[in-house]
Amino acid sequence: MENLFSYGTLQLEKVQQETFGRSLYGKKDILIGYVISKIKITDQAVLARSRTEIHPILRYTGNPSDEVEGVIFEISKEELKQADTYEVSAYKRTKANFKSGTIAWAYVAAE
Repeated sequence: MENLFSYGTLQLEKVQQETFGRSLYGKKDILIGYVISKIKITDQAVLARSRTEIHPILRYTGNPSDEVEGVIFEISKEELKQADTYEVSAYKRTKANFKSGTIAWAYVAAE
């Protein structure tokens, strides 16, 4: 199993159902050293699932006082690949450490 952090649209029931075919359950956690910014999504498949063109995106600061709240979901390796296909090229997947001590994947700004 894999841990995946969501701070945005992957927390939406509709996005979960259409991406994974099921609802996800997770635990709240906090990512340290990042802030949330916004990007405009133009990918029609993502827009159809999320129903919003403005999505949050994580930007690394390295500042320990910067924190982002979200949820860590436990998903399968196959579901992680499905999440990769949902995210647009503005995002990259990276491992991150959380306030709880958990290590999880997070989608962050690709640049």
